[in-house]
Amino acid sequence: MHHPANAAAAAATGARQVVPTIGVEEEYLLLDPHSAKPAAVADTVAAYLEGSAVVARGDIQRELLSCQIETATSVCSTLTEAEESLLNFRRSLAAAARKAGVRAAATATAPSIDESFPEVTDKPRYHQLKASAKGIVADQFINGQHVHVEVPDRETGVQVLNRIRPWLPAIIAVSANSPFWQGRDSGFASWRTINYRRWPLQGCPPVFADAADYERRIQRLVDTSVIIDRGVLTWIARLSDHYPTVEVRAADVQLRAQDAVLLAALIRGLVSTAAAEAARGLPCPEPDAEVLDAAVWQAGRHGMAGKLIDPLAGVLLPAEMVLAQLLRHIRPALEEAGETEWVDASLAEVRADGTGAERQRKAMEQGGMPALLDLYANSLTAEP
Repeated sequence: MHHPANAAAAAATGARQVVPTIGVEEEYLLLDPHSAKPAAVADTVAAYLEGSAVVARGDIQRELLSCQIETATSVCSTLTEAEESLLNFRRSLAAAARKAGVRAAATATAPSIDESFPEVTDKPRYHQLKASAKGIVADQFINGQHVHVEVPDRETGVQVLNRIRPWLPAIIAVSANSPFWQGRDSGFASWRTINYRRWPLQGCPPVFADAADYERRIQRLVDTSVIIDRGVLTWIARLSDHYPTVEVRAADVQLRAQDAVLLAALIRGLVSTAAAEAARGLPCPEPDAEVLDAAVWQAGRHGMAGKLIDPLAGVLLPAEMVLAQLLRHIRPALEEAGETEWVDASLAEVRADGTGAERQRKAMEQGGMPALLDLYANSLTAEP
């Protein structure tokens, strides 16, 4: 990934801060159009995608289960680039899925599943994961959105991780898009968040002293053999091992590409703000680990429809008040990127339409599973 400039150094000297690049990963489910249950046809859909004129082979990635397809944008400088990349892939995916007799859905949990064990993608690592955590893999019908934000070096990346921790529950709340599980309402706005907590490492990452401390502690975890490799660092934010980025994994995959890009903008704002604060030597907030863990759970429970834990005061506040705090915190970074008005307008749409979880519940209430499938189909390729 290209480094246009050292953002932290620019912030320290008072120079104009270069806006970091971003990359967005999305995971999708392939569903039977009648039962809405996951369909293990990813090989077929991937083959159709490879025949598409607008999808490169590298854009198509396989996930743990054979009912999932994943994509990642290229390195993007602007939100428009990211949105166009996601929409192009989503359009091709929708067409390929229809050819295969299924429907593609950007929902973070499968609304209904079979009792039989799911088919695992035929890769040695996925078979190893199944052997190491069979009961968890059996339920891994969950899809996230991962946002990569460029950092100048791993030292800065660790300081960013330390500083974004208090705000990750708010990202979960805005992204909530997984209310249904095993044919019923889970009672959670983001059941994916709760489901995912069963892996060995869950929730927000701990605070690290520096990059050497990060590497030492991760290597110690790998050396225990409890996790099979560094890819099973299932914290909701981590440093990427493949790119010079911080990877934020807190969000549910989004029904609409526009909402996915909104989350990317919020996360880039958080990372830019954290890097600038670290460069200026500002103190790092350290909320109690147990309060932060409760905040993650609470965000998964209510999304934006209830109260969230104020990340710094440790008290319950209306979700909109916590979101307003987040926006004030990152406002200078949004202005630097020229994204303030776009973010405000997109958030106004989310307030009007509801989060993905709220939209899913409304569809189910109005027309049952057929209406939910229609929502998935219509949202997948919806343009702003």
